[in-house]
Amino acid sequence: MKTLPLHTRLFVYVFVGTASVAAALIIVIQMPLQWWIPLGFAPLFLTYSTYQIFKRRLGQEQLQVMQMSELHMSTLEALALAIDARDQTCQLHIRRVQHCASELARAFGMSDKDVEGVKTAALLHDIGKIAVPEHILSKPGPLTAEEFDKIRAHPRTGAEIIASVPFPYPVAPLILSHHERWDGKGYPKSLRGDEIPLGARIISAVDYFDALMTERPYHTAMQYDAALALVQQEAGKALDPAVVERFAEMLPALTSEIAKFEDPVRRTASGEPSAAVPAGKKNVFDDIALAHREIHALYEIAQAMGTSLNVAGTMGVIATKLSNLVPFSCTALFLYEEDTETLRCTFARGQDAELIQQMAIRNGDGLTGWVARNRRALVNARPALDLEAAGLTGPMKLQSALVCPLLFGDRLIGVLSVYHVDSSFYREDHRRLLDRVSEQAAAVINNSMLFEQTHEDSLTDALTALPNTRYLFTHMNRELARAERLKWDVALLVMDIDNFKDINDTYGHHVGDRALCEVADFLRTAIRPYDICVRYAGDEFIVVLPGCRLAEADHKRQELQRGIEEVCFVSRQGKRVPLKMSIGAAVYPHDGRTYEALMAAADARMYEDKANRKGRGQDIEGATVRAAAGIL
Repeated sequence: MKTLPLHTRLFVYVFVGTASVAAALIIVIQMPLQWWIPLGFAPLFLTYSTYQIFKRRLGQEQLQVMQMSELHMSTLEALALAIDARDQTCQLHIRRVQHCASELARAFGMSDKDVEGVKTAALLHDIGKIAVPEHILSKPGPLTAEEFDKIRAHPRTGAEIIASVPFPYPVAPLILSHHERWDGKGYPKSLRGDEIPLGARIISAVDYFDALMTERPYHTAMQYDAALALVQQEAGKALDPAVVERFAEMLPALTSEIAKFEDPVRRTASGEPSAAVPAGKKNVFDDIALAHREIHALYEIAQAMGTSLNVAGTMGVIATKLSNLVPFSCTALFLYEEDTETLRCTFARGQDAELIQQMAIRNGDGLTGWVARNRRALVNARPALDLEAAGLTGPMKLQSALVCPLLFGDRLIGVLSVYHVDSSFYREDHRRLLDRVSEQAAAVINNSMLFEQTHEDSLTDALTALPNTRYLFTHMNRELARAERLKWDVALLVMDIDNFKDINDTYGHHVGDRALCEVADFLRTAIRPYDICVRYAGDEFIVVLPGCRLAEADHKRQELQRGIEEVCFVSRQGKRVPLKMSIGAAVYPHDGRTYEALMAAADARMYEDKANRKGRGQDIEGATVRAAAGIL
């Protein structure tokens, strides 16, 4: 049965009460006088009882209305908090904005009804972000024009959502206008000055200040004074000057009032609850925020991993992004070498990284070897087991490890590990997330390994395994730039094997190739670790000596010539072939300041040295070679 309106029921109660009193009076008047007094109270009692029933019913209905109103508001608040958590902001952001905005509205003399409108609009001002894609909300860098158009749509979307809710005060217009600017450059309608509703101007100023004080994906949280100064700078531009002035006056008092809203759950830098707070204190909004952080972090890792081509660069990106998902004190990458069945650490960053980077572990041994052989993750294993498996000793502060295999199809690429200084730190959630990262990382690391191998092949001479001409050009340009900066010398030695054609003609090219490898091995051991030796072309080699002056370069030239003559090269069993070499030296900056100038100077001196050596009897070398072969 449909409930009658309140004013109709009030009329019924009054009518029934009045009719009852009138009827009672008529009856009493007709009775004897001695019955008047006792029966005269009956209509009064009936009227009073009727009034009390009405009053009780009215109170119950008002309570129901208030409870329904609170229920509706709680529902909207829960929705707003969930959307705010999706935006990866602190759930207290909208509570702070709501409190400050309502107090500021009262300070401007707004009616209680309008204050409630500001309070509700502050709660729901970002509800339109439900229509904004996740990757745009969480993007750390600048937005594209298309992405910004998606963001600009959220005030209109929010206003349209709320327009269907019959609030007894204006809410939708405030939501629609909270991104308008005082100078008319805002959106969505480009309103200017007083055209913007006062409630929207208040929400805009408070929201701007609190956003500056909150950690966001696209900026770090600012200090109080810096945030307030920036808000004041926007007075007359983005914000209403009068609102900014009043807000600045009230802010110290507001700050102390909103301290009670502060989250009791303190978090560490890694995002984990502190030990003082039970894990059960987490609420559903934390779970929503965590879920969206996971999605965003995985998206960031997938997007960023393609920005680097080498293994070290790829792992650097992974390590940086991975900390947002899985906290760690150290992370490491072990790559699998199929020929030796060994997992060798090629990257480590964090606590005990220098010790871990020395590890080379046989497949099946330690944590890393077990994960590689069984192709399953290990959670909260003891890192010291890998230290023992690698045959290393030393103090290790790491107490727990999470180790996941890197699989590209059915092929083992290696193992990705994270470590923590706390024992039993990792949970199944961490394993799940690292598994997800490992799935993406395996393909990218495999591609990086192929790139490095291809790059190395393109810069390496296939016969001697020395760097080639392409590498020399890059290296020399780098060395000359450094020499210019540090004001030191760089020596370039150009070398040519004497009578190498006779070796090829007499013994064959396969023996000539062996001779080139012998020379390469000698030069590799005869230079300093930071010098380089390059096979330039044919039987020519080049050595680059950083920090070497002209006199030192000449001394090195003679040393190498004597050394090459002592190389025992045997063409066939019992047949020793003498090797000799002509060398020319050029030194930066005395003989030139460019790669081409130094090459020309060193090459000219090499041919000059060859001619001088021939003048001293070098012209009989060909006959000596043929005699050693038994031809003459």
